[in-house]
Amino acid sequence: MTEDTVPSVLLPVQPRPDRGQRTAAGRVLSVLDAFDAEHLELTLSEIGRRSGLTLSTAHRLVGELHDWGALERLPDGRYTVGLRVLELGTLEPQMLQLRDVAPAYLADLQSAVNANVHLSIRAGHDVVYLESLQRPSGAPVLSRLGGRWPLHATATGLVLLAFAPPELVDEVLASPLKRFTTRTITDPEVLRRLLAEVRRTGRSELHEAITRGAFAVGVPVRGPLDRTIAALSLTLKEDGPVTAHQALPALHATAQALSRALGSTSAAGPPPGPRSDSSQAAVRTYLR
Repeated sequence: MTEDTVPSVLLPVQPRPDRGQRTAAGRVLSVLDAFDAEHLELTLSEIGRRSGLTLSTAHRLVGELHDWGALERLPDGRYTVGLRVLELGTLEPQMLQLRDVAPAYLADLQSAVNANVHLSIRAGHDVVYLESLQRPSGAPVLSRLGGRWPLHATATGLVLLAFAPPELVDEVLASPLKRFTTRTITDPEVLRRLLAEVRRTGRSELHEAITRGAFAVGVPVRGPLDRTIAALSLTLKEDGPVTAHQALPALHATAQALSRALGSTSAAGPPPGPRSDSSQAAVRTYLR
């Protein structure tokens, strides 16, 4: 498991902090807010407990959200956030452009490197996967579109946090930082130094931070005004045939090409030609 999901059945379901008197809209939002990176799948009673709603109110609101597509009901009766919510989150013009442009670049990168590819954006203290491409022979991951994971424990999360506003960095580092393996970095000062290194080098690298036998490398994707709007990563096997040293040039080439397509002016090199003529050739050249 890496950069994505932990079955919520393994984790204690705690109620959210009391929010006082809530409007009808607030009660609906509290149902969605019951889900987070550690509670991706919840039963109806768990939703009611975490949202602070009575079971009857939770049942009614969950039914309405399910009918609309904001929640999906799994075969075992548990609920998870539906794709409709992710779709709404990507209606921001820049996100629409990213989702329209990115898939072809990501497919070329995966074909060249033969590894799992993730494109992520930040949502609060979490990473959200906008695209997740897997290889059967790649590192074992349980990634999915819309999956969430804490910023401090993922390669894409470190990139997004490194280029986030300083006040957000302080907020994240002051919050509880969950440990998934003995190699998960949870010391705030160590993370602060690591984020400075990510800003200096333009890349992140984490080994077995969530899953044994897997490591991930990530780089920023920039848009207009050279603002970091997403992060691109590869997840590889620790003992696999492709090393981080071999994968990084291809990863950088793809991120730069994607950044140029999104209007970034800082991505080095001349603008690429048509994607089908240039992108895959570029990443293959780096791997020779």
